[in-house]
Amino acid sequence: MNTYLSKILTSLLLILAIGCASVPEGVEPVTPFNKAKYLGKWYEIARFDSRFERDLINTTAEYALREDGSISVTNRGFNTVDEDWESVTGKAKFVGNEDVAQLKVSFFGPFYSGYNVIALDADYQYALVCGGDLDYLWILSRTKNIPENIKTEYLSIADSLGFKTENLIWVKQD
Repeated sequence: MNTYLSKILTSLLLILAIGCASVPEGVEPVTPFNKAKYLGKWYEIARFDSRFERDLINTTAEYALREDGSISVTNRGFNTVDEDWESVTGKAKFVGNEDVAQLKVSFFGPFYSGYNVIALDADYQYALVCGGDLDYLWILSRTKNIPENIKTEYLSIADSLGFKTENLIWVKQD
């Protein structure tokens, strides 16, 4: 590949990587946000389908503080097709101030995706999270289920922001 084409492709990849660490238009990340209270294990209650999580049940995300101040992210789930556990670890960094729940997450080297906490209860037990666009949405809980009133509230928030909540997959947790 010639140097010119290589530079163009590198530039495009950097633009894509930076653009993917954003927040969807009209969506506001939670503020104030307490990183220390968010750390720990979360169960995935619902998600939009993605190739990274296809066929996974019993999915969890575990967040831990790294020595450099960033956050270690370990996603784990049971693949019902392969009949085996899958796990991947990455890192998350705040896009700006740490009291705003707008982060970027990388599982693949220098490529980051948006990770935005857009609803969170006062006790940090339930979270509504989106990616950098309207194609990624998760409902998380500290336990394997979520109260109906929280579910209704988070679906209402997501609907009002333009997310197609009818496309959510309700994750089996057993």
